[in-house]
Amino acid sequence: MPEVEYPSGKKRQAIEMGVLALLAVLFLSVSLYVQNPFAKGADPAKAVGIIVAAGLTLVMYSFLYRDNALFKIAENLYVGVTLGYGAILTWRTALRPDVYMPFFEAPTRAAFMAAVLHRTVPIILGILLVTRISRKHGWLSRYAYAFLIGWGAGVAIPLTTHTFILQQLYSAIAPFQSAAQGATATAFSASWFWDVALPVFGAVLVLIGTIAVLFYFFFSVEHKGAPGMVSKLGVLFLMVSFGASFGYTVMGRVSLLIGRVQFLLFDWLKMPK
Repeated sequence: MPEVEYPSGKKRQAIEMGVLALLAVLFLSVSLYVQNPFAKGADPAKAVGIIVAAGLTLVMYSFLYRDNALFKIAENLYVGVTLGYGAILTWRTALRPDVYMPFFEAPTRAAFMAAVLHRTVPIILGILLVTRISRKHGWLSRYAYAFLIGWGAGVAIPLTTHTFILQQLYSAIAPFQSAAQGATATAFSASWFWDVALPVFGAVLVLIGTIAVLFYFFFSVEHKGAPGMVSKLGVLFLMVSFGASFGYTVMGRVSLLIGRVQFLLFDWLKMPK
């Protein structure tokens, strides 16, 4: 069999650039035909916005083939726009109402003195965080970080304990409590199955899985015999949990893909629904 000759690197790059240029011309032609911003009664801003959004969407998905120049441009544009939007959002939602207005637009002298009393220390801590960009004075940021970490831990620990431990325990015990208080439905009826038996079964299953998973990470006892069986059961619960998390992530990404495909078909190409 004769060997297949593949194009060299420079030749392949030239071919890819030519194909990208052809696709760009085709995209602009289709966009101007469907989303004509110069048509009578058209909204130029909306039409241009749809064309730009569709173009960036297609460019982002071009990475499925391989990395290319257009994808790098769109990637850098996305990062730049995100940083610019974040800076403006920070100014409008944090710096302006919490720093600028209390000092420079205070309605009364009492309001100004209250701002000085309550906002001076947080502003100083914020300025110390900015010193991180300096090699000479970056050590000053450690005081602000120490305060933030200590304050954050003090606030997060009670909230985490209440949310992820106490509330979880309450949700696990609630079915047993309802069953102990006595269900109003007749035993072995459809209502009793859905309201009493099924929640209790789920709570017992969660309890067994929690104990088995915790035992899997308990290394003071050798995992042989009965402890080994409990440990293997914990592995099964972990695999089910990881599989459900992965499936949820995949479905979330698929939903994003469906949204972009619907945008390209119905908003950009104006196909009938």
